[in-house]
Amino acid sequence: MTRVAAIDCGTNSIRLLVADADPATGELTDLDRRMTIVRLGQGVDRTGRLAPEALERTFAACREYAAVIKELGAERLRFVATSASRDAENRDEFVRGVIDILGVEPEVITGDQEAEFSFTGATKELTGRTDLDRPYLVVDIGGGSTEFVVGDDHVRAARSVDVGCVRMTERHLVRDGAVVDPPEPAQIEAMRADIVAALDLAEQTVPLREARTLVGLAGSVTTVSAIAQELPEYDSAAIHHSRISYERVREITGWLLASTHAERAAVPSMHPGRVDVIAAGALVLLTVMERTGADEVVVSEHDILDGIGWSLA
Repeated sequence: MTRVAAIDCGTNSIRLLVADADPATGELTDLDRRMTIVRLGQGVDRTGRLAPEALERTFAACREYAAVIKELGAERLRFVATSASRDAENRDEFVRGVIDILGVEPEVITGDQEAEFSFTGATKELTGRTDLDRPYLVVDIGGGSTEFVVGDDHVRAARSVDVGCVRMTERHLVRDGAVVDPPEPAQIEAMRADIVAALDLAEQTVPLREARTLVGLAGSVTTVSAIAQELPEYDSAAIHHSRISYERVREITGWLLASTHAERAAVPSMHPGRVDVIAAGALVLLTVMERTGADEVVVSEHDILDGIGWSLA
């Protein structure tokens, strides 16, 4: 066994997985899995730069994670950074901070690499399932971007497009520095048009409609699952591999887009850091289901973080 640590730093959150990896099988046994909302991508779509306060929130989480990694004695560490740090002019400042705290250089991966990790993490456990048809379409709805991957045992096609819950919220739902809550119909339609255009772009590379099973990843999708199940608190075990119908996703998305900040914050399974961006994330999911004709989405708690972990095994 090899004890590995994987860090996934996205636009909205930074996550840590420490696990024992079996080099022979690539199987992981979780020792610690945690997530912190840091909103690293705050304002990046508008300014092209990582904000000082966003960097400090991220570095604070890195210091916490460094202590966990040391305590658990991980032998290998891989730090992967995605959409926000790809787009930022001052990403060197981010890289230096991570090296100082964790001793490793963050790999600012491409969207295609991100898609590969997401597919591996999401589908490895599905091998041998007879109730799910292949090929899979894995959709990873992040803060800054969404990855689309079609494959069977291996990736056949992948594309990353710049529609994520944070980016869509900041681009369409913010006025005079504040989120319009609830959004106006014109704002929702503009956001939907952006998502549709991104799907058109993705479909130039990825045969979205050929997939037989839609697998949804990341916080927007898992939160929709938690709401659909009316969970009294966020419960990873109940969410992992849950199946949510198109009708239920449509109903929840409609409610999220019409609700106030206070109403969303009152949902017991809602992470405080997702309250202002969940409606945009849910709309991305709904629009994907409309495009592909999917009757349901299979929700996975295992995603890019697990793919990074497996890469170390």
